Order: sequence, then C-alpha cells, then structure tokens
Amino acid sequence: MIDKDHIPDRDDDIDGYTKIDRYNPQLIQNLSAHYLDVLKQIGENPERDGLLKTPERIAKAMLYLTHGYDLDAKTILSSAMFKEDYSQMVIVKDIEVYSMCEHHMLPFFGKAHIAYIPNGYVVGLSKIPRIVDVFARRLQVQERLTNEIRDCIQETLNPVGVGVVIECRHLCMSMRGVQKQNSVTTTSAFTGEFLKEKTRTEFLNLISSKLS
Repeated sequence: MIDKDHIPDRDDDIDGYTKIDRYNPQLIQNLSAHYLDVLKQIGENPERDGLLKTPERIAKAMLYLTHGYDLDAKTILSSAMFKEDYSQMVIVKDIEVYSMCEHHMLPFFGKAHIAYIPNGYVVGLSKIPRIVDVFARRLQVQERLTNEIRDCIQETLNPVGVGVVIECRHLCMSMRGVQKQNSVTTTSAFTGEFLKEKTRTEFLNLISSKLS
C-alpha cells in the first residue's frame, strides 16, 4: 500500500517504526480519482476552491489511518525484549487509541490499558503503545482489536498472563444511527493469571486509580 522503496524523512525513523508521510504517487492518484467521483455522487462540486485538493488529501489521510497493514507488531515487540528477573505486574495505561470502524469507516477513539506478568523477559515500554497503533491503524472492530493486542503480547513475550482493556467512543453511534453522544464501549481480553479473579481485580483497580 505504501511505497516502501521511498525513504521517508528521518525525523522519526527508529526501531522499525517510521512515521508515514510519503506515499506511492500512483496509489494516491488512483485513490484520489475514486474520492473525486464520491464528491460528485453526493452532489458536491469538486471544482470549487475548497475541494480542489480534497480527493488527494483524503487519499493520503486514508493511507495513514490504515498504515498498520504494513507493520508487523511481533517484530516491533521482539525488537526490545530483555532478560529480566521480574515477576510482578507491568501496566501501561491510558494509551491513546484512534481507529476506523470497518462497518461505516467512521472513527472510534479512546484509551487502552495493558498489563502483563513477565516470564523471564520484559519489553521496552514504548513498544506496547506502538503495537496498539499497529492494530488500531487498520479497519477494525473494537472486539477484534482487543484480542489482537492480547494475542500479540502473549505469543511474542510468552508471559505468565496478559490483560487488555479498551474504552472507546464510536462516531458511528454518536453521528449516525442511534446518535447517543455519551456512550462508551469497553472491551477486555485476558490470558493466564489474568483469568483468575484476584489478579484481574488488581489490574482493574490499578487502571482505575490516579497517582497522587
């Protein structure tokens, strides 16, 4: 989808996770033509000043919002695994989530809270938000997104257990359909020790608490 032969600007090129800001010109041209037709079909005039570059802007935006298809979460996660004798819960909470609902292609957004209990290996903390982005930057449903994050951590790190909770607002609910403005969807997925009520309760309490 993205032109992998083009080397992007080097302001963000670290550990295999590169900011996407340059695209295959032919792909942009093809997508722009489709979006131009969409504008015409909904009754707009794509020749007016405000819309002249809109098809190209949408094409680039859509490629960025779905660039997770071109990234491998397991590679990113395994690039920063370290042997460490630590066996307590590791939590990264309030990770920003931005994704696109695959049913209406409208955004959903919120926060992810992720925990794992190491089994000989820990991972660089920045990699956990990065794998959230890998799966979120695809057409998604929140339930699958939650499971994909859980499974990636479990299969790559082989920890004692993994816990994932995601809370999101869905514009397909607030902008259309039932038009409920304040509803929040919460999904969760667990493995190993987090299937036990005691461990799961500790995790849920910790992500709900505020540091003083």
